[in-house]
Amino acid sequence: MNEIINVTAAYDKGCTQFMGIELLVASGALIPRPETELLGASAVDALRQLNMPAPRVIDMCCGAGNLACAISLKISDARVWASDLTDGCVDVARRNASYHGLTDRLSVLQGDLFEAFSGLQLDGIIDLIVCNPPYISEARLRGDRAALLEFEPREAFAAGPYGLSIHMRVAKDALRYLRPGGILLFEVGLGQERQVTTILERSKGYENIRVITNETGEGRVVMGYSKA
Repeated sequence: MNEIINVTAAYDKGCTQFMGIELLVASGALIPRPETELLGASAVDALRQLNMPAPRVIDMCCGAGNLACAISLKISDARVWASDLTDGCVDVARRNASYHGLTDRLSVLQGDLFEAFSGLQLDGIIDLIVCNPPYISEARLRGDRAALLEFEPREAFAAGPYGLSIHMRVAKDALRYLRPGGILLFEVGLGQERQVTTILERSKGYENIRVITNETGEGRVVMGYSKA
């Protein structure tokens, strides 16, 4: 119930806070959640450890553009491409890029996952891909998580029978875009970290795979490095 109250309050206000920045919100795009700040912070830390000029970043399933904007603001020379499937998400993400003066180095595109980047010649040159995909199963959306759909779009939550369909597609297709040693980071639902780790392991394309936990010890981010 508190989550629903917070969502409606954010929509009513027209903005929310994420990683210390103000973001515009609107119906049609998921309200950025505090738990996703772990994914954003992990991406920023990984880029700082790479310590390379003008890193190239993709924000897949960008929603309101919260991760793309936060990364762009905290890594001032990053070149970022963001994408989502729906008109609502793309519109809000573009407005946030403009709101923060990022349109010269943050591009928001529309398409079905990596199809949005067709023709951009990004193959094999991306340093980091960050993805907060839908990760709730269809059964849960009909059951204990049905209330999520009262105010926010179904596309932001639904991820097949096991809640992992988008993780599987992104893990496979990201290898085309990541350079050797490039990094893929996923947000995962509670209890999904082992399954997503297995997806990366079975792809045979990633190494140094690890789980990042939140302050209460829950695994909420899975990351791996593209093999050379």
